[in-house]
Amino acid sequence: MDFAIQLVVVLICLFYGARKGGIALGLLGGIGLVVLVFVFHLKPGKPPVDVMLVIIAVVAASATLQASGGLDVMLQIAERLLRRNPKYVSIVAPFVTCLLTILCGTGHVVYTILPIIYDVAIKNNIRPERPMAASTIGSQMGIIASPVSVAVVSLVAMLGDVTINGKHLSFVDLLAITIPSTLIGILCIGIFSWYRGKDLDKDPEFQSFIAKPENRKYVYGDTATLLNKKLPASNWLAMWIFLASIAVVASLGAFSWLRPVFDGKPLSMVLVIQIFMLLAGALIIIFTDTKPASISKNEVFRSGMIAIVAVYGIAWMAETMFGAHLEQIEGVLGSLVKEYPWAYAVVLLLVSKFVNSQAAALAAVVPLALMIGVNPAYIVASAPACYGYYILPTYPSDLAAIQFDRSGTTKIGRFVINHSFIAPGLIGVGVSCVCGWFFSAMYGFL
Repeated sequence: MDFAIQLVVVLICLFYGARKGGIALGLLGGIGLVVLVFVFHLKPGKPPVDVMLVIIAVVAASATLQASGGLDVMLQIAERLLRRNPKYVSIVAPFVTCLLTILCGTGHVVYTILPIIYDVAIKNNIRPERPMAASTIGSQMGIIASPVSVAVVSLVAMLGDVTINGKHLSFVDLLAITIPSTLIGILCIGIFSWYRGKDLDKDPEFQSFIAKPENRKYVYGDTATLLNKKLPASNWLAMWIFLASIAVVASLGAFSWLRPVFDGKPLSMVLVIQIFMLLAGALIIIFTDTKPASISKNEVFRSGMIAIVAVYGIAWMAETMFGAHLEQIEGVLGSLVKEYPWAYAVVLLLVSKFVNSQAAALAAVVPLALMIGVNPAYIVASAPACYGYYILPTYPSDLAAIQFDRSGTTKIGRFVINHSFIAPGLIGVGVSCVCGWFFSAMYGFL
């Protein structure tokens, strides 16, 4: 009985926090902790300190990149690619947004490129819904494939030095599974988007809307572009410093003998990521004219700090709740997941929708899965399932796509669930999970 009541308390905190959005998700964990510890006298779990420290380092480096103008260089290159292949924008655009996320570690970079994607589509009479919806999904799917994303570094920190089937799971092994899985999922989204919806010249609703001159002017508008903007050399330098740091981290993950050895073991990749992300930010400040005060004022820093609080509150509350009832949970969920391994992916997907955060979903589900004895190979193979907040169109990037699409083709349906993002989201994540299992087996983990 106590377990059921405590579970309801946790779920209420999750639902209400997700409804309020932003930093409230993590703060609501405080209410859950007070009830669990002071009312039910459960022993407090351990806060995810290692995960939070990694997130802080990565966010600091990424925010410094944005403040330095290095992110503008990436966006300008992305626009050149899109405008060079306008006919294939429905396929190219989600790859572009996914790649930007992989490099920058956050899906929020999509906001700047969305107006450009819309402009390329509408000026070439391509239904904007096709690349717009695909691009927002692609940008969020790229998070689990990014070596500097909050979700990936959190997963690395939680898995630690896991050994599966006698084989050590390294940082690079994880990315070797998630990156190709994600890219194949993105390709399937692009192919689906190529054919979705009616062509604009055959869409009576669209044609009726643009029949009025003022509406036509609004829909086609002025050209949005970064191509005419001359970026200083310091912006390019900042970008190369950031990318070089990512390359070094990947190399140290691939070749453990490059890392210093302490107590007979190579330096943990959790610490390696922290060290080199802080170094990247420091070098950008030293060698460019970036003002340190501007770093804490941009979107990347703001969203990253929110992620830290969310992971802090959610993970600590979940650790306290589930740690106290480990035997009961292991008996129920353990046997279910062992008999139906795909059930773990479903649970992760649903939790992600509840908390609207891939990192927070992983922080809540992965420790529990490890405690009840879920095969770590299932956790790695099903990693793309941590993105499920497209199920309802409430995430900022989805809402932004709707606003940027002045043609009205990217929209929320009459029944809410039938919106522009549900089909590409299910296709992309579903295919990525299947591929994740395939690559895990290919590398000997399954």
